[in-house]
Amino acid sequence: QVQLVESGGGLAQAGGSLRLSCAASGRTFSSYSMGWFRQAPGKEREFVAAISWYTYYADSVKGRFTISRDNDKNTVYLQMNSLKPEDTATYYCAAGPLMITTDKGVSSWGQGTQVTVSS
Repeated sequence: QVQLVESGGGLAQAGGSLRLSCAASGRTFSSYSMGWFRQAPGKEREFVAAISWYTYYADSVKGRFTISRDNDKNTVYLQMNSLKPEDTATYYCAAGPLMITTDKGVSSWGQGTQVTVSS
């Protein structure tokens, strides 16, 4: 397993941008599929984006969010543009052996970072 630490959350205005980072420990980072999930208060955790040799996005963020990774830095990123108040949530970094599109495929979770978007 890998250890994951997120950073980059905070407060943004609607229409603004934030970039989340997730630093992973371990020498096998490149062999993992990586993803981002989010959980808003009172709601279930939901899939946001994932990357292995291709990328995959939830419909709600497609065209606004971009997931990328730097295997030399053991880091995965989530660039969030055109933010909306409904993007407000705790964002979690995730790693798994296969492409992650549900939390069932996740073997490691980060601790989460809060994103708040004001209208």
